Amino acid sequence: MTTFIYLHGFASSPQSAKAQYFRNQFASLGIPLQIPDLNQPDFSSLTLTRQLQQIETLLPVNDPVVLIGSSFGALTAAWLGERFLQIERLVLLAPAFQFLAHWQPRLGAESMQQWQQTGSLLVYHYGAQQQLPLRYSFITDLAQYDETTLHRSVPTLILHGTQDDVIPIQASRDFAADRAHVQLLELESDHALVDVEDTLWQATQAFCQLAKT
Repeated sequence: MTTFIYLHGFASSPQSAKAQYFRNQFASLGIPLQIPDLNQPDFSSLTLTRQLQQIETLLPVNDPVVLIGSSFGALTAAWLGERFLQIERLVLLAPAFQFLAHWQPRLGAESMQQWQQTGSLLVYHYGAQQQLPLRYSFITDLAQYDETTLHRSVPTLILHGTQDDVIPIQASRDFAADRAHVQLLELESDHALVDVEDTLWQATQAFCQLAKT
């Protein structure tokens, strides 16, 4: 039996609109969808490494797994797909490829320097609907991961908005360009993709060959 896991985005939660939409769509087919809270034990100590370790504990040893990830959750899914053979498909929604290259300029050199010096930065958390501190270890940890080394041929569907101003679609185009196992579907939408949820689901259902149980 295939295990399906949804990984929410950075500063988001399992209660996000897309996460709940996917849960409801899976439920309509009688298929359980796990949506772990990637903010645990706290948002402050969040790192990509921590997320990878958290999801690793949820992976069944022998059964196949499909990961669906949004933004930073999609980046996490891509790294898990590289490392674990039981992961047989990936659905990546606006994956946060080249995350640091896009995020650091948005913050600016002064904010980055202050973050490094103080060790903490206040980030608006959409799930908590408030500013929460994030340690600088988030940056130093993420800098260790070079996504150009991701080459395991996991069948992968990327859905990305052409109007995305958080992670430009070029990041997904670059990733898909030299990987024959990656299919990129470009949508007229922004980073949130909430206005194309039905398209996300239809593409996911077809890619994963989902049918009512």
